[in-house]
Amino acid sequence: VPEVTQGVPLSSGMVLLTWQKIAPTALLYQISPSLNMKILMTLAIMSTILGGWGGLNQTQLRKILAYSSIAHMGWMTIIILINPTMTILNLTIYIIATLTLFLSLNFASITKIKSISNLWNKSTSLTIIILLTLLSLGGLPPLTGFLPKWLILQELVINNNIIMATIMALSALLNLFFYMRIIYATTLTTFPTSNNSKLQWPYPQIKTINIIPPLAIISSLLLPLSPMFIT
Repeated sequence: VPEVTQGVPLSSGMVLLTWQKIAPTALLYQISPSLNMKILMTLAIMSTILGGWGGLNQTQLRKILAYSSIAHMGWMTIIILINPTMTILNLTIYIIATLTLFLSLNFASITKIKSISNLWNKSTSLTIIILLTLLSLGGLPPLTGFLPKWLILQELVINNNIIMATIMALSALLNLFFYMRIIYATTLTTFPTSNNSKLQWPYPQIKTINIIPPLAIISSLLLPLSPMFIT
């Protein structure tokens, strides 16, 4: 999946990492009662570790998002036997956050990490949306992406799967690390340049940009509504 995602356009990558996840998740939801719980949890842990470890040495943005998708699939898998509703919640939040990110990247024609730092001059708000969505996908509190991980870890602990919860929490730090590295490379390592030209003209207002703000709010600021999901 990472190599395929890297080789396709952003619009196709968005479909690959969002819409294409619905069918396997639905299939897993249907057959999960007949699966062995230990095998399923082992596969889930391998998926989260592989997704986190594989994204550490990547410099291509789409490959990082593909490895993050693998890690998120592990989170959906490990909880599907204990609480299938959490799987649906995790999938929904992941799809919304990924749609927000890919629409923003596609709108700004960004395919490389270093291109995000050049976006400040064109659209500061779009840059902030991209960075917040990346952190939300990494599961950084208090953003929305932290909500499903928090609830899943809580369910694992309640069901006395403390070792599994510990491994999942540690593997989540791998995802958060390479997303934090993107933020660091974007905001703190851009060297000053002497450019006498004026600021670049902002992006025109088109329908796509009107979709991004509400999606960004949902993918970043949904955590205050967490009591609704807990109860």
